[in-house]
Amino acid sequence: MSGITKSFPGVRALDGVDLEVQAGEVHCLLGQNGAGKSTLIKVLAGAHQPDEGAITWRGEPVTLRSPIAAMRLGIATIYQELDLVQHLSVAENVHLGHEPTAAGFVVRRRDAKATTAALLKRLGHGEIDPGTLVGDLSAAAQQIVSMARALSHDVRLIVMDEPSAALDPDEVDNLFRIVANLTADGVAVVYISHRLEEIRRIGDRVTVLKDGRAVAGGLPAKDTPTRDVVSLMTGRNVEYLFPDRPVAAPTAEPVLTAQNLSRDGEFAPLDLALRPGEIVGLAGLVGSGRSEILETVYGARKPTTGQVTVEGRVLRPGSVRAAVRAGLGLAPEERKAQALLMLESVTRNVSVSSMSRFARGGWLDRRGEREAALEATRELHLRPDNPSVPVRTLSGGNQQKAVLARWLLRGCKVLLLDEPTRGVDVGARAELYAVIRRLADAGLAVLLVSSEVPEVLGLADRVLVLREGRVVHEAPARELDEHRVLDLVMEGSPA
Repeated sequence: MSGITKSFPGVRALDGVDLEVQAGEVHCLLGQNGAGKSTLIKVLAGAHQPDEGAITWRGEPVTLRSPIAAMRLGIATIYQELDLVQHLSVAENVHLGHEPTAAGFVVRRRDAKATTAALLKRLGHGEIDPGTLVGDLSAAAQQIVSMARALSHDVRLIVMDEPSAALDPDEVDNLFRIVANLTADGVAVVYISHRLEEIRRIGDRVTVLKDGRAVAGGLPAKDTPTRDVVSLMTGRNVEYLFPDRPVAAPTAEPVLTAQNLSRDGEFAPLDLALRPGEIVGLAGLVGSGRSEILETVYGARKPTTGQVTVEGRVLRPGSVRAAVRAGLGLAPEERKAQALLMLESVTRNVSVSSMSRFARGGWLDRRGEREAALEATRELHLRPDNPSVPVRTLSGGNQQKAVLARWLLRGCKVLLLDEPTRGVDVGARAELYAVIRRLADAGLAVLLVSSEVPEVLGLADRVLVLREGRVVHEAPARELDEHRVLDLVMEGSPA
């Protein structure tokens, strides 16, 4: 891709970008949200037409007028939000749009299942039944189906957009094995990720975008220091580090306790105490019960045994209303689907849990609502500094700040964070880490879940390690390292 330029009303998304990808390599595409990565890969996928520039494919100039044209050439894109049809089977999804037919109109379902089974076996997942509905599969299995669909077109280049975002460490290792097998067959991979440690593991070369321009191209992925990559992405010397912890651990009485809390089939009985100003991290694989614990504490799930107490008051089990009234706030894993009103303004998203505060004789005090939202978002440095804009127009990091501002406005005492930086770029991560630490320093108690062990260890004061729904270890974060935690989640025994 040479000199690719693309503008939309009011914004120049790409400004003369060059990208060179070689057969059999993993080429990593990096940049903050808004840097132009999504626009560039949509041009490569035929979804956008460039205003200027040229594309050469296997030595020949091409015009990619549609995704179908790109696919016919052997270019496939697997987006972060998988575009699978949930109510169709695996085989139907793999062959969607190019079903094997007889006489031009009768779909040969047996042939579709056979070729799908062969593709899944090539990917090392022959256990996936081609007849299973995609909606019944895990996120990791659905990603394998997307790869099988790409391979059904004799693909020569696959673009993977944040493929590891919803995967646990074992599934990431399997993904990397699949990528290695594909590149060994000469397939090129363009790999997009905010997780810089993955780039060093899997990448061959790196191109960095900033503000619609390629500020570096063809860097060696394994030999370029992380500090240099972050500096190129952000334009400033941002350390991929975490805020300093307080020297002394909080000594106040717990603001929240969970006693003998459990849910059958999800997590075993546990005791938990959170003190004001303390960040407690839950570390474990997907399926270890991390998110289920958060949601049970919040009242979104009813416990089988035990109780949750806030400042000495026992909460009604399974009641979100009781939890919120007691001062709990939740930033869930899927913020777009579970936390945000995507078509509403930032103001409404921030005020939605505090609407009674702005009610005046049956009328809504919109000016007061807007001013309160503006104050909360400014405290968290949300950008743009305009609460009237739709929340869907914000970057991932600023959308997460809008969720946090909601609970800041509500005056919550305990903040529950589930994957707080998922889909957030490196510069915005550093800002979110600082915000979370600042809220804790101001007296909030924080319970944190993250799939990224360095994030748990970097943010938390104390860590509970989970395996198969049980707490197998508890220790101050300073006494743990990533290897120790991974050993515990994989093979730990109850402490």
